Amino acid sequence: MNLFDGRTQDTTVDQGYDARSIEVLKGLDPVKRRPGMYTDTASPNHLAFEVIDNSVDEAIAGFATRIDVTLTQDNTIIVSDNGRGMPVDTHPQEGVSGVELIMTKLHAGAKFSSKDYAFSGGLHGVGVSVVNALSTHLCIEICRNKKRYTIEFQNGAKTKDLEETGKAANTGTTLEFKPNPAYFDTDHFNVTAIKAALKSKAVLCQGLTTSFTVEETQETDTWHYNQGLDQYLQEMINSTKTIFPEPFTGSVDNDELKAVWAVNWGQEDALEIEESYVNLIPTKLGGTHVNGFRSGLLESVKEFCKFRNILPKGVFLTPEDIWQKVGYVLSIKLAEAQFSSQTKERLSSRHCAGLVNIQVRDAFSLWLNQNVALGEALAQAAIENARSRERKRKKVYLKTRTSGASLPAKLSDCTSDDQSQRELFFVEGDSAGGSAKQARDRRFQAIMPLRGKILNTWDLNSSAILESKEIRDISQVLGVIPGSTDISKLRYNKLCILADADSDGLHIATLLCALFLRHFPEVVRQGHVFVAMPPLYRIDMGKEVFYALDNSERNAITKRLGRRKKPGKINIQRFKGLGEMNPAQLRETTIAPDSRRLVQLTIANESGAGEQQTDMSRENEESSSTSTKSEKSPDSPIKDDVFQVMDMLLSKKRARDRKRWIETHGVIKEI
Repeated sequence: MNLFDGRTQDTTVDQGYDARSIEVLKGLDPVKRRPGMYTDTASPNHLAFEVIDNSVDEAIAGFATRIDVTLTQDNTIIVSDNGRGMPVDTHPQEGVSGVELIMTKLHAGAKFSSKDYAFSGGLHGVGVSVVNALSTHLCIEICRNKKRYTIEFQNGAKTKDLEETGKAANTGTTLEFKPNPAYFDTDHFNVTAIKAALKSKAVLCQGLTTSFTVEETQETDTWHYNQGLDQYLQEMINSTKTIFPEPFTGSVDNDELKAVWAVNWGQEDALEIEESYVNLIPTKLGGTHVNGFRSGLLESVKEFCKFRNILPKGVFLTPEDIWQKVGYVLSIKLAEAQFSSQTKERLSSRHCAGLVNIQVRDAFSLWLNQNVALGEALAQAAIENARSRERKRKKVYLKTRTSGASLPAKLSDCTSDDQSQRELFFVEGDSAGGSAKQARDRRFQAIMPLRGKILNTWDLNSSAILESKEIRDISQVLGVIPGSTDISKLRYNKLCILADADSDGLHIATLLCALFLRHFPEVVRQGHVFVAMPPLYRIDMGKEVFYALDNSERNAITKRLGRRKKPGKINIQRFKGLGEMNPAQLRETTIAPDSRRLVQLTIANESGAGEQQTDMSRENEESSSTSTKSEKSPDSPIKDDVFQVMDMLLSKKRARDRKRWIETHGVIKEI
């Protein structure tokens, strides 16, 4: 059966469903039941990285100078550091030792505040407990208080109590674990990946020595760098010809941010190194720090071109023009960093983009004007990239009409005809639509205001929904017929749903998501649909402005500001809707690619899903997935949790189920 054929589900409900049906997962059971939510299950590499990162946090805090990792012949990893040693005293509330609490309780750790770790990668309190849950055997030896302690676990359960086993002259922690192959596609560690991680830790943490020993080959590699990132980048570039003879480097150290970077550009060939780190954790998918870094470099080059009057008329530089053939290493240390997932591959701390942008822009502008010849060489390379992009654009014939019909008058289209760059924002309300039109970049961003809530299309056939003028306009603007799998005429690469951050806005966003899931499934499968995340709060302190998505972000920002040496008066404004934002605020928080936050709507684990998704590491969005897993049976055409929820919420035949759900789960709280 076609998952999106418009037919409704069997509404038969098990009348035995009551409070006894609710299952509560305790301890480490959630990790064992859904390991993919906590780690990368392709291989156990991430488990090793979690343990190594805990040792690195000790080095960042200034307590460890050495980390040694060993891979034994029976596929066991041993990580040893000379830090302070994990706590062995009894926790006053939980009544167990600190090490046992860390290893057996999710969201237990010392890194939720800055009392013990000013900068830390382990902020969720789940990393090392996940390692314990997914390991057949785990043993810890702790040297602390001039004593030696040991504790052991199997499959996450403690098998040997913490006990004192001798005396110790030094301090530190040695953790040994063997991953359970039942949870991973392959249970073998990637030696190359671990070497690269340990090398980068030594490069980024000055004075730290790291080593990796493979027992099977009896090989040991040791890394210790006193040089800066410029030598490391030059070493990685090797003999490739570059625009700058030496990389442009810089650093910043203040209350909110510590950053260091090195960057260069290839003359002919691309430099095959693009590395970014947050608190020494590699962010393979980039994030807001990379967005700020890239935009800062671009703004500096634009300013340099304008000052020297070398930008030809009609040529506009984009981030892609400055980002071609680039090679860089960017490392930042950020208090209370927020990542898009437990694997920490993308930084999502919204305020970081602005912090990095300002520092990089000012430093690079000064450098370019001190090195005019090199600055002009880089500018000419960026200008040539822009011209090449424009020539390619003119060769593209973009069909902007469907069956010859004109586009709706309320659409404010963009000027670019490069489909890969075009973005369309569906904006709630004419007022917000007007602000969005002023906030957008009209070269590649289009705006289409929507009046209120669209038709609930969940129970309707694709042919029937075209009776609604609003949906007919949406289909016409997209260039895709509802229910069709042919999206070759899709006019935009990104379709962004932009609604208020209140309950009405969430309702509108849900109806639009339902429309795309049910009637434009191929558009979702190819990774074109996103939901914009406008902020709920604006926080001002002096001349500084911050934006928070929700209460937790608001509290984190105010807490961080309150820890400053000379904190000022903090003012907090709650936005009631998009209409309360002026165009500049809307641009900065929700529409500008370098500082916005988008959530991608995807259908995961489905045949063909995501095959043509945008390379998010080269884009500026903050993305995450709404995962679904399709299972079919004769009794129920859709067994997936997400679609079951959507059907329960939106199907007219599920009113009884909605009422039962609201009575069971409907605790209403003010945001």
